[in-house]
Amino acid sequence: MPELPEVETTRRGLEPLITDKKILSVHIYKKKLRWEIPSHLKNTLKNQTILGISRRAKYLLVQFEQGQLIMHLGMSGSIRVIPSLEPLKKHEHFELKLDNSTSLRFHDPRRFGSVLWQKPNETISLLKNLGPEPLSYEFDDNSLFKSSIGKSKNIKTFIMDSNVVVGVGNIYASESLFLAKISPKRQAGKTSKKRLIILTESIKNVLSDAINNGGTTLNDFSNVNGNPGYFSQVLNVYGRDNMPCIICSGKIRRIVQNQRATYYCPKCQH
Repeated sequence: MPELPEVETTRRGLEPLITDKKILSVHIYKKKLRWEIPSHLKNTLKNQTILGISRRAKYLLVQFEQGQLIMHLGMSGSIRVIPSLEPLKKHEHFELKLDNSTSLRFHDPRRFGSVLWQKPNETISLLKNLGPEPLSYEFDDNSLFKSSIGKSKNIKTFIMDSNVVVGVGNIYASESLFLAKISPKRQAGKTSKKRLIILTESIKNVLSDAINNGGTTLNDFSNVNGNPGYFSQVLNVYGRDNMPCIICSGKIRRIVQNQRATYYCPKCQH
């Protein structure tokens, strides 16, 4: 699944290609994704100018005067900007034809992604009650500690909760905990504030590095130019079951938590 760095990489790639472009037409080739693509978009977006593109958690928000087009990449989605005359590929379900002879195309083989609409001054339910952005000032030294009080869930599941902090997916949760030397099995509510401050910085560092490196190649992620990310080349624990730890040379272990694979070093993380 594309995680926050992959989505941010996509946003940064799209921004200069679509901002200030007028939409000539909207094409819905497969209406049913995770939710149905609103059919009114064909009329609502025609002749509208794209004002910009932002991100909230793993959602991309394309800005218009009349509202926001909200896109989520789901498990296997990607977005490309290509010449409009390029033949439609399999699994390309949604297209915005722009006034410079290019098109934005939404590609999603597994159809767990979404294309939705949000009116001005409205917040759809998916964007309500989200925690702070991990790279923002709002996610500070007190954030994790305040949210952890009384929590019995393990620390990995805790930091993956979008009500606590958004965008810390499975890969980067394992990587952040390794950097902070915290066992993924430790209870969130029994983790000291000092260690949670270190974890906060680890999350920021891991995500920043991943964004700078263009995301991970795992799960067939490709950026807006169709190129794979390459952060997986520097993953310290994720996917390295039984391989030597880069710090102590002990074996990396794989366990399952909340139906997700977790990788950690039992010697370094406690």
